[in-house]
Amino acid sequence: MPISITLIGGPTALIEIDGFRLLTDPTFDDANTAYQLPHVKLEKTIGPALKADAIGPIDAVLLSHDQHSDNLDNSGREYLKHAKRVLTTEAGAKRLGGQFEGLHVEGLVPWGTTHLKDRDGNSLTITATPARHGPAGIEPLSGDVIGFVVSSSRTDTTSVYISGDTTWFDGVAEVARRFKCGVVMPFAGAAQTRGPFHLTMDTNDTIETARAFPDAMIVPVHTEGWTHFRQNSEDLRKTFDALGFGTRLRLLEPGVPTVVQAP
Repeated sequence: MPISITLIGGPTALIEIDGFRLLTDPTFDDANTAYQLPHVKLEKTIGPALKADAIGPIDAVLLSHDQHSDNLDNSGREYLKHAKRVLTTEAGAKRLGGQFEGLHVEGLVPWGTTHLKDRDGNSLTITATPARHGPAGIEPLSGDVIGFVVSSSRTDTTSVYISGDTTWFDGVAEVARRFKCGVVMPFAGAAQTRGPFHLTMDTNDTIETARAFPDAMIVPVHTEGWTHFRQNSEDLRKTFDALGFGTRLRLLEPGVPTVVQAP
């Protein structure tokens, strides 16, 4: 079965697989919105291609982390109130569960799994994957983050890996060793805030990820829309073309459902 991905903006994408509809890191605020975090100010430059009320029913929200506004903004938090299920970190589940009464939020540790099932007996297995939101030692500053692998009960459907906010490290390499993924969605804007290091994948990290998943189409998200991003999709295109990986890079047009298949 084909996999359809609609980029909403930033890290937010609608993934449709085997009749299930999943939404990553909800961000629906308008452009030119600023967020003052404890140690840094984030500024959004591009609004969503689709508003929250245009998304339609969702089976689950895959939330890599809740503590940064470029992954869960004000409108995104409102959106969670109406979600059937929210899958996120254990720390995030505790925070969100305390904020929103009745929210069906589940915390997962890396390699933890849960399942989605429909009335026809089809199912998805969601596996949380390790993520490191910057260089080694960043965890006390950045907080917990996870990615996700989505695997279908149908043997003819490829697995999808959503990296979440992470750089290339041995945790991503371990995902590649454990799972055969045909679609990989790296968060690849080379985010940089307080130090001379990036907090999400840059072009080099994304190339390393492509090498680790040799059978996957690379579909980057979180590459545009914020002032703290240091690279964008055009940088990825140039790098992939120069290194001979160009046919494996699929850049999405915001708001347009795109069928994505393994190369």
